[in-house]
Amino acid sequence: MSNEGVNQGRRRFLTGATCVVGAAGVAGAAVPFVGSWFPSAKAKAAGAPVKIDIGKIEPGQRIVEEWRGQPVYIVRRPEEALASLAKLSGKLRDPQSEESDQPDYVDPVTRSIKAEYLIMVGLCTHLGCAPMYRPEVGDADLGGEEWLGGFFCPCHGSKFDLAGRVYKGVPAPTNLKVPPHHYESDTVVVIGIDQEGTS
Repeated sequence: MSNEGVNQGRRRFLTGATCVVGAAGVAGAAVPFVGSWFPSAKAKAAGAPVKIDIGKIEPGQRIVEEWRGQPVYIVRRPEEALASLAKLSGKLRDPQSEESDQPDYVDPVTRSIKAEYLIMVGLCTHLGCAPMYRPEVGDADLGGEEWLGGFFCPCHGSKFDLAGRVYKGVPAPTNLKVPPHHYESDTVVVIGIDQEGTS
């Protein structure tokens, strides 16, 4: 009788230990499986969409995010900056964005879906330097009273307005690129996926 009691105790111990080891194995296998549902840093760099909360950007402010290993500039343009865009047509190489790399659904002058927000790749179309954000109107080193704010590439002197449109007479051949994007809500933009109903 005492041998039976010992065997039952041993059986319970072995059954419990087997269950614990089995559960640990299942958890160990599940963690990488569930982790595979989320894009890795490499996948994001290769082009996975990026969601950005733009709700806290102040008028006149620029933030920089990353998509496909490239900087994406997001600028919240104040009303006076938007009003100045129409004044520059004669000074720009492509004021209607006819030769620009941008989705069809963005406005050709504001180069945006929502006029208030400019979203573009922050790489100069000349040799790929990162243009500096220079929103101050009238900067002497950029043309004085004629400068209405925009972007200046320090590498070779290319200038762009506050819609990323290139000025005449500078090395950059085209306007700054606008990536595919859409608004998920009033405060969240998704870079990398086109607006619904577009190809």
